[in-house]
Amino acid sequence: MSLAALMDHRPVKLKGAVTLLAAVCLSACSSHHNPPKLVRLPQQKHDELVVLTRNGPTTYYQGAQGPAGIEYDMARDFADYLGLRLKIRVIPHERGLMKALVAGDGDLVAGLTITKARQKEARFGPPYDVIHEQLIYRSGTRAPRSLKDLIGHQIEVVAGSSAESRLASLRRVLPGLSWTDAAHMQTDELLFLVWQGLLRFTIADSNVVAVNRRYYPALHVAFNIGAPEELAWAFPKNRENKLYRAAFSFFEELRKSGQLADLITRYYGVTRLNYVHISTYLQKVRDTLPTYAPLFRAAGVRYRIPWRLLAAIAYQESMWEPDAESPTGVQGLMMLTNDTCLSLGVTDRLNPRQSIDGGARYLRSLLDTLPAAIPEPDRTWMALAAYNIGLNHLQDARWLTKEQGANPDRWADVEQRLPLLEDPWWFRKTHFGYAAGYVAVQYVNRIRVYYRILRHLRQTTTSSRSLLFQLSDPTI
Repeated sequence: MSLAALMDHRPVKLKGAVTLLAAVCLSACSSHHNPPKLVRLPQQKHDELVVLTRNGPTTYYQGAQGPAGIEYDMARDFADYLGLRLKIRVIPHERGLMKALVAGDGDLVAGLTITKARQKEARFGPPYDVIHEQLIYRSGTRAPRSLKDLIGHQIEVVAGSSAESRLASLRRVLPGLSWTDAAHMQTDELLFLVWQGLLRFTIADSNVVAVNRRYYPALHVAFNIGAPEELAWAFPKNRENKLYRAAFSFFEELRKSGQLADLITRYYGVTRLNYVHISTYLQKVRDTLPTYAPLFRAAGVRYRIPWRLLAAIAYQESMWEPDAESPTGVQGLMMLTNDTCLSLGVTDRLNPRQSIDGGARYLRSLLDTLPAAIPEPDRTWMALAAYNIGLNHLQDARWLTKEQGANPDRWADVEQRLPLLEDPWWFRKTHFGYAAGYVAVQYVNRIRVYYRILRHLRQTTTSSRSLLFQLSDPTI
């Protein structure tokens, strides 16, 4: 059976035991910042900037708070800089990006490595990042030490990618080197296959690897292949293009202001989650929770939510630090975004009372919006996932669950499908596209652990070691 055929049958096996992880989880949401100074281009047709890109974690996707992705953020600011409306046009496959640009379907392609082959079809704006092509394998398998170790092994890369060009050039010195071109897959999808053990090796850009290793920590980098490559925007080659010249001014200002460095750090700077010890949590329960427990209790009564569950959410979000702030700009005990605060009427998200009330009210709205057929406690776990990933993406996961013959009203079934929202093979079938589904699963499971601990502590006093033993039960 081919790898493409296996995609319909591959298992998604999540670890049953609950892991205790840190409350810090980077989500690539758009942040509000000041774009470079406006420069209007009145000659642009229809007053819009049409940007061609792919749907994925390193480009553009619909996050819990709306459109996100580093390429989206930069394209949005570029459109603002030019006084134009941004229009994102998603191209399903990487090899189709250049074809769409040449055909005049867009003004630019966001996020391509500069290669000699691509330079024949387009001209590139200023490079804004340097990346490496990396050979990826799964932990637990034998690590290759050199390119010679790849001969005779299964390698698959995206058709039309820079990795394909790299392998073609390497075959001149390594005639035995062979690979398969994946015509209908993207890099994220091939990384998923490596993680599942269905593919031995693939080659991916280092920025894509950095994002995917957050969700698939078993992915390992064997070594870099070839010289570093530059990442840039591609513009049409054979026509006058003032956008091309404007891009140089835009990126120069983006660099000088420090915003470019901030974007790269925000999206690629955190690649692993840190483990948190039960003893640390218990210490916080003793020292910090009493300060906020009355606020959690009041909000719990007001919105008909167990107050200990609200406390567990707040610990996952902020570790009960009222002035906490994430790299994406969300703040406060419940880590509310500006948009959420506006919709809820929260005027000061650093105020513990307002933050807890706003977070509880938002969770109540999610609980009330979910279909009435979903029973408890599945309803609560799904609402928590929606709190993290957005209700639209949760509904996509429920749709995938139903499509695969499982129960979309049962959390155990939906939990297994949420990670598929990171896989291009699956998220291209959904309405809202890519989402960090595996992170949402971790998010819910951590809150369940913190909630279980608080419920347990009201009945007995126990040690960290005892709690770790008891909480290893996967039915929590």
